[in-house]
Amino acid sequence: FLEIHQPDSAGWESSECLRSDLRHLESELSFLSVLTGFTITDYSKTMEDLTSTEMAEEGIKKVLQRHRLSGNYHIVTFQLELQILETQNKEKLSSVITDLAIIMEPSEYSELSDFVSRAEERRDLFMFFRGLHFFVKWYEYRKRTFKHFKDKYPDIVHLPEGSCSHCLGICSARHPGFELVIVWRIQVDEEGKVLPKLDLLTKIPQRALQLDKNGVIENAPLSFQTLLGVLGIEAAVESLIRLLHARNE
Repeated sequence: FLEIHQPDSAGWESSECLRSDLRHLESELSFLSVLTGFTITDYSKTMEDLTSTEMAEEGIKKVLQRHRLSGNYHIVTFQLELQILETQNKEKLSSVITDLAIIMEPSEYSELSDFVSRAEERRDLFMFFRGLHFFVKWYEYRKRTFKHFKDKYPDIVHLPEGSCSHCLGICSARHPGFELVIVWRIQVDEEGKVLPKLDLLTKIPQRALQLDKNGVIENAPLSFQTLLGVLGIEAAVESLIRLLHARNE
């Protein structure tokens, strides 16, 4: 009787062990998602043995791993396809990424395109994930900041590209055609470091320019950069809006 049921018992224990391992892995994945903000929605892996007869005789083994995964980080979705060449000999095991393709939704994230291309060329996953993390942080901060000023000054502030605009326009009610535009770009440098880049553009009627004998309008972009350095982004934008708002009253 015991011999008949022993295999079933072993199978049941094995199944329970697999379920326990799966629950543990799901728990770890959930923890990493909460910790990092990155969520993996799909993943697949294939392996190809590239070991030749000569390599095997020398105790060398080569395996090509192909990974494909899809995921998202807050507002950005991505898909990665990469190949990893794993070489093992009697002394050590080494792995190197031999190919990397990053697929992303173009839409409003055009500022990421050059950065993604560099990450692909360098086959640098760490640079990609780090850059994407800080890009999204700045992207969401820009969106919140512009929305704040749009809600606070609805009569003179507008967002030309909607809620995800990278420009904020400040219009003058008393002087038609007079407008200041803050352009806020998110730049990713060659090393993947993410930095905000704000510039001030002026849209001024020609007649007003001729009357500006002191060059106030001409020097406005440079003065705005000084404000940014002294006050920071939000306070500098607030000062500019208040200045124009006061002149409208």
